[in-house]
Amino acid sequence: MVQINMSSKEITLKVVYYGPALSGKTSNLQMLHAMMDESTRSHMLTLDTKDDRTLYFDFLPVEFDTVGGFSVKMKLFTVPGQVMHKSTRKVVLAGADAIAFVADSQRSAASANAYSWRDMEANLKAHGIDFDSLPKVVQFNKRDMPDVKDLAEIKKQWGDTPTFPAIATRGEGVVETFRELMRVLYRGLEARHDFSAKFSLSEEDFLKTVMKNFKLAG
Repeated sequence: MVQINMSSKEITLKVVYYGPALSGKTSNLQMLHAMMDESTRSHMLTLDTKDDRTLYFDFLPVEFDTVGGFSVKMKLFTVPGQVMHKSTRKVVLAGADAIAFVADSQRSAASANAYSWRDMEANLKAHGIDFDSLPKVVQFNKRDMPDVKDLAEIKKQWGDTPTFPAIATRGEGVVETFRELMRVLYRGLEARHDFSAKFSLSEEDFLKTVMKNFKLAG
């Protein structure tokens, strides 16, 4: 969960992109990295596995100058979706502050999506993380593929959970998903840590500070 270092006045946040293999998790992070201003983005590190990839990059320097002088650093991860890499996924989920679940929109991928969602829930609970209260959004990627679920059907199925259509390889829906993820992340921090009062950082300022680092941010 959120790490607060009072001596160095640093707040570190961890966000994980989760989902079945080849659903577009890596594409989301690659596109976010490409959209960031060159002067503020850091390098993106890829750790190769046999059949999939684990991707990580430090979202730096995104530093918020609060009244109390704290800086906020954000780390984004994604995990390999292959079944054989379950232990890796479990480790990466430790300490997650928010999750973006990237689903494959194709009807043929429904069982893989469901398995990955159950796997995510089990791994979070194994870390003692309350699954229901953890901030999360769902992205239905690959909208350009044949036989995809209808958006109205998706909305009905997921109810109040924020859902976003996307074609991550084109950058469509990537920033929108990320922006909402940041919104629910902040609200989770506010509920658990009284964030605005302790660190003089409102939801509006949090979102503006993060999103201004993207060249295509609205």
